[in-house]
Amino acid sequence: MSGIAKLVYTAKTETTGGREKGASRSSDGLLDIRLSVPGSARIGANPEQLFAAGWSASFASAIGLAACKGGIALPAEVSIGAEVDLNLGDGGYFLSARLNVRLPGLERSIANKLVDEAEKSCPYSKATRNNIDIIIRLV
Repeated sequence: MSGIAKLVYTAKTETTGGREKGASRSSDGLLDIRLSVPGSARIGANPEQLFAAGWSASFASAIGLAACKGGIALPAEVSIGAEVDLNLGDGGYFLSARLNVRLPGLERSIANKLVDEAEKSCPYSKATRNNIDIIIRLV
């Protein structure tokens, strides 16, 4: 792990219960959400949905940063479809994921370059690299 040069932000949440009947709230109150298991009738998000939302938002920002550094104008319709799978195998539960990146109007070679740069710089991509199976597609 690299040394911290400058702390930018610390997210603070408190979760009670668990995915079955839990709730999570951020210290600033901006996140206040009930939790549920995938497929449950209970109103609430599951941890895989929250992870997918966080990762896709971070990845979109990383694409924006790469575009800015490269002097590339991004289309307004940039979107990231994230799919996070909860799997069960011999060793227990584990995750796998796919990011489906849409950069309409950009030449494919430029879009691929932005996706490659984002994969290198996105904090979520760094955290998951070599830890879970990931597919990043330009669609």
